[in-house]
Amino acid sequence: MTTVDQPVDVLLSDGSTVGLRPIRPQDAPEIVAMHGRFSERTRYLRYFSPYPRIPERDLHRFVTVDHRDREAFVVLAGDRIVAVGRYERLGPAAPEAEVAFVVEDAYQGRGIGSVLLEHLADAARRAGIGHFVAEVLPTNGVMLRVFADFGYQVQRQFADGVVHLTFPIAPTEATLAVQRGREHRTEARSIARLLAPRGVAVYGASATGQGVGAALLGHLRDGGYPGAVVPVHPGARTVAGLPAYPSAADAGVAVDLAVVAVPPDAAAGVVADAAAAGAHGVVVISAGFAEAGPAGAAAQRSLVRAAHAAGMRVVGPNCLGVANTDERVRLNATLAPVLPAPGRVGFFSQSGAFGVALLAEAQRRGLGLSSFVSAGNRADVSGNDLLQYWQDDPGTDVILLYLETFGNPRKFARLARRIGRAKPVVALASLARPAGPALDEAAVSALFAQSGVIRVDTVAELLDVGVLLAHQPLPAGDRVAVVGNSSALTGLAAAACVGQGLTVADGYPRDIGPHAGVAEFTAALAGAAADDRVDALVAVFAPPLPGQLTVEEADVTAALPATLAAGKPTVVTFLAGRVPAGLPAYPSVEEAVRALGRVGRYAGWLRRDPGTVPELIGVDRAAGRAALRGDTADPVALLAAYGVEVVGSVPAGSVDEALAAADRCGWPVAMKAAAPGLRHRLDLGAVRLDLADPVALRRAYADLAAGFGAQVLVQPMVPPGVACVVELREDPAFGPVVGFGLGGVATELLGDRAWRAVPLTDRDAAELVDEPRASPLLRGHRGAAPVDRAALADLLLRVGRLADEQPRVRALTLNPVLARPDGISVLHAAVGVGTAGARPDTGPRRL
Repeated sequence: MTTVDQPVDVLLSDGSTVGLRPIRPQDAPEIVAMHGRFSERTRYLRYFSPYPRIPERDLHRFVTVDHRDREAFVVLAGDRIVAVGRYERLGPAAPEAEVAFVVEDAYQGRGIGSVLLEHLADAARRAGIGHFVAEVLPTNGVMLRVFADFGYQVQRQFADGVVHLTFPIAPTEATLAVQRGREHRTEARSIARLLAPRGVAVYGASATGQGVGAALLGHLRDGGYPGAVVPVHPGARTVAGLPAYPSAADAGVAVDLAVVAVPPDAAAGVVADAAAAGAHGVVVISAGFAEAGPAGAAAQRSLVRAAHAAGMRVVGPNCLGVANTDERVRLNATLAPVLPAPGRVGFFSQSGAFGVALLAEAQRRGLGLSSFVSAGNRADVSGNDLLQYWQDDPGTDVILLYLETFGNPRKFARLARRIGRAKPVVALASLARPAGPALDEAAVSALFAQSGVIRVDTVAELLDVGVLLAHQPLPAGDRVAVVGNSSALTGLAAAACVGQGLTVADGYPRDIGPHAGVAEFTAALAGAAADDRVDALVAVFAPPLPGQLTVEEADVTAALPATLAAGKPTVVTFLAGRVPAGLPAYPSVEEAVRALGRVGRYAGWLRRDPGTVPELIGVDRAAGRAALRGDTADPVALLAAYGVEVVGSVPAGSVDEALAAADRCGWPVAMKAAAPGLRHRLDLGAVRLDLADPVALRRAYADLAAGFGAQVLVQPMVPPGVACVVELREDPAFGPVVGFGLGGVATELLGDRAWRAVPLTDRDAAELVDEPRASPLLRGHRGAAPVDRAALADLLLRVGRLADEQPRVRALTLNPVLARPDGISVLHAAVGVGTAGARPDTGPRRL
């Protein structure tokens, strides 16, 4: 939400940044100044007349709005207003408003109109406006395209020389697709400008050649970067043998990127100097910002604001730098003296120190690099930005990420789901978990897997998987052939396959014996590669004992190139010989199979239908919002708004009240202890069922009151079923997540819950029902009738929709949910309400 006190920064179509905020009365002089910079054509197209100046009465009306019936947003480049957009409701409480905007000539054609339309439509919807109308001259083709290209169902009429447009502004799949397509293009372009600069200015390189700045300058110069390298120094004429200048603009060359290694208190001046030279971005290596405390955090915010006001992106601060190995660029603006060889793997590291280790280990393993970004404090540029860039980068086939936190988890999941369909995303994500109840590691891994992300636990695994993906095709299935010359090694490999969820193919493992030479090994591998029952190969080789084989016979690595030609992924563990380049080699069979297992699960995710977010009947978002009153909620009304019926219960504090409640509910009834932790504890005797008459009820009430207190709940009996639990939580890393499991003390003790992030697709819901270890009870166990799993999936979809649309709902528990062959019954619901959780992936585009 954009407010006067909370302006936002947005990206334009060329990757530059501008600010956007509501208009305010003190903007009047800037509005007049902007109007004075308009060309005659721009004035005529906007006002349908020459309109050479703004009369005082019009100016007052332009800058004075109520932020409900009348709203206006201004777009700022630095301190200068360069565009304004507004809507005005067509009458008191009318559902329609007229919309219009105008952009200064120098900023036209950069996507400002579409950004304004997104923010105006969002504000109008919150004010109860459902339609926009606009009047556009037929000659104003640009403005007509802004409306037509947005995905709205626009109705046109031509009258009196003007095109009259009317369209609903409710978001649809079409408008969302357009908005996200523009988001993708703008973010990708903003990163592309950083990774392929025409010239680089370096701030903080000492004339003595010592320090971080000098190291950066040397790496840039010695890495073969073909563009201009401009040391900026207040007094020196030369630095590291290069001409130095007091200001980047003094060099007289195009400078697109500024690399900064100056103290935090000097960073603001650097940003201003880089902006004056026309830079598109700054890479801040310097530390002492948010990681150093509140004062540093304030300096970091000020740095980002200044950079965005100048149209620039910020990498860092407290980062390692950026690199691009493209032969046309050869950019090493990092603290790493040597980069890995050029390749087709993109690296993102949130940690500078980790980035150094990652690059060194990648170089040791021969894993080629396409580009590298270390985000450090991630004040601006994040992993999501790099995902957007790498999606379209023809030089990148595999994406490796090191993540400490998610700035926008919902966006990460959305991007990963999309990008992972074309390029694998591997993440080392040791996310900090909060104190108290939190998702376990299995749940976190499942949430990554839901988005198609290959999650690993160590640097070694990150590169194990990266090497396999970079050099081998994906497996077509999970059947693995194990071939080797050692029964011990092939046995270990076969056991490891089972542990990784892979299937050892029929006829394997195949042990060719310690006396086998190149010919036998070649034949065995070739046979496995040609076997239609095999999707992937694990080749293991132990060195022969002295005298068993000649040197030529023992050089079984010669058999490997032919295996590669079969097009099936192959991993090897050779304890003797040098494995040919391009074949993933691992020091142990467990590491080899683990990498293959992770890649196999990703390939399986690719083969599965991703599902869709279905339309649900019986959903009333407004009624759901009305059920949230202050700090409390009416769980029954809230769930009813999403088509979920909760079996009613009547509280009672005495036996007479319980009898009256039973008469109201209808006999037979169930009676439960009212305390929150006891309402489903049949095992503790806190629940009594099938009370068919007053005598049974009196006896049950006496027992419950004696053991658990006088307060009870009385409910009508429903047919028995399998007890299930549905949960909703607000996870700090993934946002709202939905969990499902079977009820009972044992499953709760074992943490037998499956989790998925919101929004849920129909595929997600079906997988949630089937994933818990106890789920066979739902499919009919030991002769029991299978329950209606489709009804459970529908319930999960509705809870997911509720989580998506009601951010004030921070927790929800449905326990128990009885699942039967003929449907489900929700017997109890508990709701936790708080301040609306942050949903940064919703609403109009903003940084």
